[in-house]
Amino acid sequence: MAQRDSAGGTDATTAGSGDIARSLELLWGAGDRPARGPRPALTLDRIVTAAVEIADAEGLAALSMRRLATDLGTGTMSLYRYVPGKAELLDLMLDHVLGDPPADPDGTAEDEPADWRAALGAMARSYLEQLRRHPWLLKVNQARTVLGPNAVRGLERALAGIRGMGLSDAELISTIITVNSFVEGIARARLHTSEVSRETGLSDDDFWENQRPYLERAMRSGGYPLMAALSDDAFDYGTDHFAFGLQRLIDGFEVLVERRSGQRRSGE
Repeated sequence: MAQRDSAGGTDATTAGSGDIARSLELLWGAGDRPARGPRPALTLDRIVTAAVEIADAEGLAALSMRRLATDLGTGTMSLYRYVPGKAELLDLMLDHVLGDPPADPDGTAEDEPADWRAALGAMARSYLEQLRRHPWLLKVNQARTVLGPNAVRGLERALAGIRGMGLSDAELISTIITVNSFVEGIARARLHTSEVSRETGLSDDDFWENQRPYLERAMRSGGYPLMAALSDDAFDYGTDHFAFGLQRLIDGFEVLVERRSGQRRSGE
């Protein structure tokens, strides 16, 4: 169960860990305004937008109901007229960022994909960009995400792009999960790289330079012939692991699509 913070919110980073019924009411438009009192100066959208801005700039650890109230120029208790606590706020934040229009890393909107291959590529690039803009998403346990309109709309868009694969419904969902999991892995590795340099004050070059004498001695020992034979660019920082991995995934799905197509032809 999520623990309460000193301001009455939660320090949870698990989606769906609060009052699920209340989160759903707020997500689907049943609770945008407080039930009593004068015309509100705040709106739920303004509160959620401010919360996302704090998380984007400083991470989820910096977000509390008290901090949010300070940024909004209101009292902490005023926020509870709109959202019960941080757990429910997190549900709203997740759906809010899913409302960002699909975009390439340069910020331009994605064109409508021509086929399922292009759709998978666009979905992966858009998700990677979303995780770059909102790195705190990688810190959230989304095993039980409370689905709001933006989440459902995003899944609808993804299914529309890949329905031409001719796979079963379960396979289409598995395709989306596979691609998203790959993207999250790449995004998490990039985030960890940036965090470790900032937290330790040691650059990647300096870190590996410290290990060079030991690794060179190990390579000369003869105990690691395959490692020793690797080319100088094997671990090149400039290698685009995202592009390589994404294309291999698409290649693999191509094999499955062809297999399913052949099975349908043989069954005719």
